[in-house]
Amino acid sequence: MEKRRLWVGGAAIALSLGITLLLGACARQQQAGLPPSTNYSSHTSSPDTYNYQIGPGDQVQIFVWRNPEVSQSVVVRPDGKITTPLVEDLQASGKTPNQLARDMEKALETYIRQPIVTVIVAGGIGPYSEQIRVIGQVGGGSQQGGGGRVAGAQARAIAYRYKMTLLDVMVAVGGLSEFAAGNNTKLVRVVEGKQQEYQVRLEDLLNGDITANVDIFPGDILIIPEAWF
Repeated sequence: MEKRRLWVGGAAIALSLGITLLLGACARQQQAGLPPSTNYSSHTSSPDTYNYQIGPGDQVQIFVWRNPEVSQSVVVRPDGKITTPLVEDLQASGKTPNQLARDMEKALETYIRQPIVTVIVAGGIGPYSEQIRVIGQVGGGSQQGGGGRVAGAQARAIAYRYKMTLLDVMVAVGGLSEFAAGNNTKLVRVVEGKQQEYQVRLEDLLNGDITANVDIFPGDILIIPEAWF
């Protein structure tokens, strides 16, 4: 009877270990569809092709050469537009700073001869379409669980940054909660107009496995589930 108990216990341990290894293999296989992190933002073919787009809430500084009276620092309204002296309700959201500068020049031509405009984004969060959303068991919140980590699902939105990686996102949101199934995290991304899902290994990454780090694209969504046990 004692031998039978030992055999059953050993079989259960072996089965549990096998399931764990299988899940780990599946996670690595699914993540194979994602390129490893690079020295540039991999949502473009070249690091030079990404241009920041202005979004609601961004603070933009508008300098009109030799016309300081119409130079302004304004915040982009929720409707994506700005208003400055001589120019009302100009669309800013979704444009690069250079594009907005050219539009400002066209709008000012009625009042100023050959205006030269420079636009600088002083504080930017970008349009909603480019923000990174993290949903589920993230850390860094106000309701603390054991070990200083957060209990309960949360939702965060952070601005996309040039050359951003998965590790950068984890630093920004404060890591994982103590209840997170980090290696079962889904990364949702639109590729060529189609929504794709990938599995990423957040727990391995935060434990020092840099091979689990991948590039983040504008508009990516991370869904971090709760561990069952």
